[in-house]
Amino acid sequence: MLGGTEFVGRAVVEAALGRGWEVTVFHRGRHRPPAGVRSVHGDRTTPHGLAALAADGSRWDAVVDTWSAAPRAVHEAARLLRGRAGRYAYVSSRSVYAWPWPRAAAEDTPLVEGAADAGATDYAADKRGGELAAAGAFGAAGSLLVRAGLILGPYENVGRLPWWLNRIARGGPVLAPGPRDLPLQYVDARDLATWLLGALERGLSGPYDLVSPPGHTTMGELLEACLRVTGADAELCWTDPEPILDAGIEPWTELPVWVPPGGEMFDSVHCADVSRALATGLVCRPVGETVADTWRWLTRLGGDAPRRPDRTRKGLDPEVEAKVLARSGGVPGTTPREGASDD
Repeated sequence: MLGGTEFVGRAVVEAALGRGWEVTVFHRGRHRPPAGVRSVHGDRTTPHGLAALAADGSRWDAVVDTWSAAPRAVHEAARLLRGRAGRYAYVSSRSVYAWPWPRAAAEDTPLVEGAADAGATDYAADKRGGELAAAGAFGAAGSLLVRAGLILGPYENVGRLPWWLNRIARGGPVLAPGPRDLPLQYVDARDLATWLLGALERGLSGPYDLVSPPGHTTMGELLEACLRVTGADAELCWTDPEPILDAGIEPWTELPVWVPPGGEMFDSVHCADVSRALATGLVCRPVGETVADTWRWLTRLGGDAPRRPDRTRKGLDPEVEAKVLARSGGVPGTTPREGASDD
């Protein structure tokens, strides 16, 4: 496992250990990996950062890589491990598809440009370059490209579900972006990990979009689960998209997970065709389990979730939230006003 101490990488390591696999984790040593692994230290961003891995004489059945910066880091690692590992799984992203993504986009959607040996440019090009690096070293038959959608669950270091949990835990009126029955697509990191390891066992190769079926849950179910698990004295004030957008609030970042219906961003983020992953064993746990387990992990940390420095800060300013609630007349516990879009 290249990485393996945070979020998706950690979920993969824990799932592999749960299967009784022997796991080696190559990491920088900044975070402690799960107990039971063998650690090799190195920093892929520095000259000679792979020296310890190069000196290690081990061989592996498979490598899993979650890198999301300069593709050359994947390029160098994959070339080094070619001949010493059977397969290479690269956790990529649906961001590799050329924008705008069509509704019901699948693995045959046109891709952005990328280069296997490039430095860091932007997220989409970096992930595509990582895919090309993995496939270039291990071949199409020996590489598995896991194009993840929105990922939630314990150890999240992006700030989406942790922000909602902390916001609802504070109590009071909460700006709940409607419509309440807005369908969502996401994948729990642990379900991604389970599918990935099963795919390696079965020798699957090529690209797979990894996210739940459309409508696996709704915005209402997600926030109501947050309300239940926190036990907070909070009121979900369901508000139409229009006053939220009119206030200049950014979907996805200031109100994490939420994207207003009826536009190309919603079609892209929450309407993917994931039939290929479902046909090969993807199973997605209920939203209540993801929320409860994330809250349990978050409370162990005192509510302060780790955040990746290369990701934008998520969440809404309390003053902006209060102003929108006052203007829109959002009513606790109700559905959006008649006439709101419910696509």
